Amino acid sequence: MRKNGFARYALIETLHTVQSSFGYLDDDSIRFVANSLRVPLSQAYGVVTFYHYFSLKPPGKHTLTICAGTACYIKGSAKLVDAAEKRLGIAPGQTTGDGKISLMTARCVGACSRAPVVLCDGEVEGEMSGSQMLEQLERWAVE
Repeated sequence: MRKNGFARYALIETLHTVQSSFGYLDDDSIRFVANSLRVPLSQAYGVVTFYHYFSLKPPGKHTLTICAGTACYIKGSAKLVDAAEKRLGIAPGQTTGDGKISLMTARCVGACSRAPVVLCDGEVEGEMSGSQMLEQLERWAVE
């Protein structure tokens, strides 16, 4: 916040920085940012709930992000999402009850030539098959 002189226009950048530091945005951190930047709390919550990037819940130990962009969708990412949901028992945007795995989707990760693409803890894995993805989920589940 100091870097931008506590400027109101730096709300999104500041929220990104807080989330990068803590993994998610809790009520206290959103209130602190809103008060520090002198923006209405409703505006801060509006930004956090509008943008898909922000999370109000702590992430799991591992995160599986499945690209749902056009190229990935055409190459079968919807089947990957279905398989992950079935295996984990959660929907995209949720974390397993044991806190081990978060399942996410992304609009596009920019690796279209390698579709379908999955990010395993942020690492791009291209040409992902359902069996490869399920093997990764099993490795994470037994850790």
